[in-house]
Amino acid sequence: PLTQAGWHSVPALDYIPQLAKPYRAVFLNEAHNIALTRTLTVRLLKPLREEGFNVFAVETLYPSDIAGLNKRGYPTAASGFYTREPIYAEMVRTALKLGYKVVAYEADQNHTGNAREAQQAENLVKILKDDPNAKLVVNAGYAHIQKVGQFLGAQSMAQHFMKDSGITPLSVEQTILIPHQDRAMNHPDYDAIANAVHPEQPIAFVDKNGKPWSLRPGYDVSVIFPQEHFAFGRPGWLGLWGARVPFTISGNLCQRHWPCMVSARYADEGDDAIPADRMVLDP
Repeated sequence: PLTQAGWHSVPALDYIPQLAKPYRAVFLNEAHNIALTRTLTVRLLKPLREEGFNVFAVETLYPSDIAGLNKRGYPTAASGFYTREPIYAEMVRTALKLGYKVVAYEADQNHTGNAREAQQAENLVKILKDDPNAKLVVNAGYAHIQKVGQFLGAQSMAQHFMKDSGITPLSVEQTILIPHQDRAMNHPDYDAIANAVHPEQPIAFVDKNGKPWSLRPGYDVSVIFPQEHFAFGRPGWLGLWGARVPFTISGNLCQRHWPCMVSARYADEGDDAIPADRMVLDP
């Protein structure tokens, strides 16, 4: 139906940085339990940096390690909660390599519900107030980034942010139009789009005037991820849309001790670094 209505698909990696040009803040969401939903964010950091974005605000970083993290250039187990997952760590590491200042914006632990949303927004607004040259990329979960409508019976972080700062962010939805291992969990529009377009990389839809399509109100653009393909039991999106290639190793490393976890690390990082990839082998 999208193609019939005059929409056409574009690679999200090329399109979103162009869309972000006039904005001072870009909000990208993810599903915390599905690493796929942060793979595009890793790749968007470079073109967004080229558009002048220079501060990367990440959910659930521990304030105690912020100075150490920015100095070291890579996350450790002490850096945060979600950062322990390798793709999330890759996102933070990539930002640091590109020269972003990485900041925490999580609310205090005693703030929940609307108070948490409000304090998260306050923390982000303070970054922009303190530095007139700051251009912000924000990684957040799910509907924290929706700009209209109810959120948990009150307002989302993005709504508080707009009210407090007078700045409208670009809001990029990445959690809904994704493949699930159980096909029954796919959004009905996902299967229709995937079967019609067969994307090989994350896409967005635009009309003839370049206006983006969003599945739901409150977001500026929806990202549609390709169907999942596995090789040797690993999903193709671990390649981060062309940034990495698979490397085959021997299971003999495990010396017949199972289960066995194999980690891939960057040679120039300490043993405390969160690995770039890891896999548990248990025949």
